[in-house]
Amino acid sequence: MNFLGVINPVALQLGPFQIRWYGIIIASAVILAVYLSVLEGRKQNILDDDIYDLLLYSLPVAIICARIYYVVFEWSYYSHHLSETYRIWDGGIAIYGALIGAVIVILIFCRRRNIPTWTLLDVIAPTVILAQGIGRWGNFMNQEAHGVATTLGFLKSLHLPKFIINQMYIDGTYYQPTFLYESLWDISGFVVLIILRRQKKLLKSGEVVLSYIIWYSFGRFFIEGMRTDSLMLGNLRVSQWLSLILFISAIAAIFYRRYNDPLLKWYTE
Repeated sequence: MNFLGVINPVALQLGPFQIRWYGIIIASAVILAVYLSVLEGRKQNILDDDIYDLLLYSLPVAIICARIYYVVFEWSYYSHHLSETYRIWDGGIAIYGALIGAVIVILIFCRRRNIPTWTLLDVIAPTVILAQGIGRWGNFMNQEAHGVATTLGFLKSLHLPKFIINQMYIDGTYYQPTFLYESLWDISGFVVLIILRRQKKLLKSGEVVLSYIIWYSFGRFFIEGMRTDSLMLGNLRVSQWLSLILFISAIAAIFYRRYNDPLLKWYTE
């Protein structure tokens, strides 16, 4: 097969140093997310500096937790390759690990800055899922996070651009572009959340982020089932179990909060 169409994951080589597309895409996604969060934060009386400071605190923790999560569940490999545990530029960070780390920082940050936690979470939730959708293209560049083996005919039947089809040809086999499925799902989720957030008297405080959890976990449950690089726990993958738990918990939280606190403010007030 022709390998000429495969994209080099290294964007720029500066002597011994490499700048990879993976890092460029992730950084671009974060910058866009912060910009959009600042715009929405102003409408909710959250200072620009609070958004910037939150990024400075949460980003390093999120990256570390994302890598720890990934390494823990790939320990059968990293236990024999300890020198590779920190090589995040080669890929291998788990979004659920990043989210766990970021939420911990947000809870502490909001308490110290006296910022309503639900309000801040509602502000950043749509931008987070947008960043996730963009970030999946970093996986595309690394030819990772793909699905099961498939055929050239199937990929052509999806009417995919040739560069995507070529990149899905790995070591002599074509694979399902699950990175693309999740990217489209996440970007669609961003659009849905923005539309819902702008509807007056629809979502109450905290329900934007809970809607994000519902949307993301629902799609991730099914897309994760197509992947080949996930750790199994019983009949399901670890991320599928976590998605299922989050999906049910977020729905329950919406009903619980509305029933027990009917005076919750509407988000657009």
